[in-house]
Amino acid sequence: METIRHTKRSSENQTVAYDLHGNCYLNITNRCTLRCRFCPKFNKQWDVQSYSLRLTQEPDINEVLNAVGDPSQYQQIVFCGLGESTLRLVDVLGIAGEIKNQGGRVRINTDGLINWVKQEDVTPLFSGVIDALSISLNAQNETVYSSHCRPPGHGAYPALLDFIYRVRAQVENITVTAIDGLEGVDIDACKEIADVLGVVFRSRKLDKVG
Repeated sequence: METIRHTKRSSENQTVAYDLHGNCYLNITNRCTLRCRFCPKFNKQWDVQSYSLRLTQEPDINEVLNAVGDPSQYQQIVFCGLGESTLRLVDVLGIAGEIKNQGGRVRINTDGLINWVKQEDVTPLFSGVIDALSISLNAQNETVYSSHCRPPGHGAYPALLDFIYRVRAQVENITVTAIDGLEGVDIDACKEIADVLGVVFRSRKLDKVG
């Protein structure tokens, strides 16, 4: 049976880091690129796996590092809250670099749209700093993707595929995911896309952090 150790909080009494599956998960922003219909926060639910992830203020780098403590006690330090961590890319890379210096392993769970947001290829910045990426593919085509994820403009889905293609050269361990059971999502077709891109595919369950 999984043991939940404790919730780590910042001085604002909010969850900045939380323990699951032997990993330390970092909740550094509630801002998102997308407005996914299946996301808890867009259904007025901020609790995930018994942790309240609503932030009143984004934690700074020192708050995050203090919340982590010794990173070597975890399998991985994972950027994964109810927001898109790469929207704070400079801070993410700074935190990740320090965690790596202390012997930790770093993963980012991401929507894969940071290049689209910034309108430039930032994937080289991940090299040597990020050990693994879990990227939310979420659908086998743009129509289904847009229906569920509701991007704020056109071109998000092809940009996501391009990000996956580009970041393979920078990060060794890449997994793309889709939620099994969402209407219109073809899990087998999503796996085929992953195979073509040369990355690992994993189907996941709704509301399960990992």
